[in-house]
Amino acid sequence: MAEGGREPSLWERVCAEYEAQQPQFPDGPEAKQEYVSLESGIAQPLRTEQFYSAPAADTSVQQLLSTPGADPLPEPPDPKTCPPREYLEYYIFPVLLPGMAELLHRAQAEKCFERMRTKFIACDFLTEWLYNNNPKRKDDSFTEFFSIPFVKDWLKDHPRRPTPLSLLLSEEEASIVIQSFWRGYRVRCDSEVQELRQWQKKLREEKSIVKVVKEFWTKQEAKEGRAVITQTAGALCIDVQE
Repeated sequence: MAEGGREPSLWERVCAEYEAQQPQFPDGPEAKQEYVSLESGIAQPLRTEQFYSAPAADTSVQQLLSTPGADPLPEPPDPKTCPPREYLEYYIFPVLLPGMAELLHRAQAEKCFERMRTKFIACDFLTEWLYNNNPKRKDDSFTEFFSIPFVKDWLKDHPRRPTPLSLLLSEEEASIVIQSFWRGYRVRCDSEVQELRQWQKKLREEKSIVKVVKEFWTKQEAKEGRAVITQTAGALCIDVQE
């Protein structure tokens, strides 16, 4: 029983079963020499073509979990009756772990470990990777995340907010925008430019441009109206004389 008398969760049972099966290593210098860092382990490329998700592919699972020089593994366990740890090792981890490794590499390429905010969404990438690496779709073409059927159905009922422009711009595009704004600011700080801006402001306050344009077009329309009336009267006089 877990703390408080509650039933242990699936994850707690898996961890307890895993720890019970681990041998007790001594703390001597020999054990420390065999230590391999997590970072170096992740950096090693994985052969993702060896991983399969179909439970029926018994031979594929055996090839994945077997190591050179080791005895062949027994038949895969029944997914409906096997312990949680065996289910994870035979049916979940062979598919999920390569995707997690690719996720870390892509996150590093997107500089997620260097910045607080990026446009990279880990769940989207993992969903796209697992969908396209499904053995049942090995003959199908690559499908972009937003074109996946169940993703389209979900986003139809749960639309997302637009991604901010600051996350969509590349470093080069962002630097151009910042430099352009800074150059404009420096120009506007010039004394002659300030004098010109003050004169324009005063001109707008004393003589409204909108009002002047409106009066101009009113006069033009009146002139055109009188010209049309004059032409019409002249044509009527000619008709009467004839």
